[in-house]
Amino acid sequence: MKQLFLILFSCIFLTTNAQDFTLNKKRRNILLISEASAYTVALVGLNQLWYAGYPRSSFHFINDNGEWLQMDKMGHMTASYYTGVAGIKAYQWAGFSRKNAIWYGGMTGSFFLTIIEVLDGTSKEWGASSGDLIANTTGSLLAIGQALRWDEQRIQLKYSYSPSQWADENPEQLGGNYLERALKDYNGQTYWLSFNMKSLLNIEQEEFPNWLNLAVGYSGNNMTNPYHEEGDDERKRQYLLSLDVDLTRIKTKSKTWNSILHTFGFLKFPAPAVQYRGGNIFFNPIYY
Repeated sequence: MKQLFLILFSCIFLTTNAQDFTLNKKRRNILLISEASAYTVALVGLNQLWYAGYPRSSFHFINDNGEWLQMDKMGHMTASYYTGVAGIKAYQWAGFSRKNAIWYGGMTGSFFLTIIEVLDGTSKEWGASSGDLIANTTGSLLAIGQALRWDEQRIQLKYSYSPSQWADENPEQLGGNYLERALKDYNGQTYWLSFNMKSLLNIEQEEFPNWLNLAVGYSGNNMTNPYHEEGDDERKRQYLLSLDVDLTRIKTKSKTWNSILHTFGFLKFPAPAVQYRGGNIFFNPIYY
């Protein structure tokens, strides 16, 4: 839940379009002040939303790598990736050199998500997680690696959600309303690797849509608690194959619409999907 909060926050706060990459001191100062402000707001906001009601402790680590079939780690990776993509654009806008913009901006995701680990590590209810830190770093490196290699993101991490039946059995942890469940119910969430076919396959035909992607998804089901407990139905991993739309490659005549499309580009487009679960294959006419 916390990492998905930061995806939208960081994309709206940092995403910008620019063509002039000459170092601009005014823009640099705006960027650095904005980042410091965003970090402070996120720190205070997350503390009040999630941690204020729980007792504090000395900083400590926990091993939560077995929870929720690693769906929470996928959330961390996706949040770090998109914050890094937005950070790269922001540092380019400020006129940093290509490599500095990619490395400094790309690591913005890991930097911001450190907020969660610091707050988790000083709360008795939770603890800092090495698995989270690895997932954060992986998301940042996915953004950085593609920017260094291609100057674009040909492989994107994406998110989709549809309500599940399992949230009603544990609303405290999985959410009591639609918005909470979209952020907390791992049964209803799916994380995707979305591959842009035209750029990856070097398709030169102009008529081939440059926004068409092939997506591979991962999700979990039958989870009412972080770990399997006696009395739970057998939790299952789910793997999916679907088509997708890269909203960042759709250009309109309106800058406003372009910004909206790019801001919500982290959402997987609803489409037919083939699903593999528990040794069986299913076809979904529309999966989201």
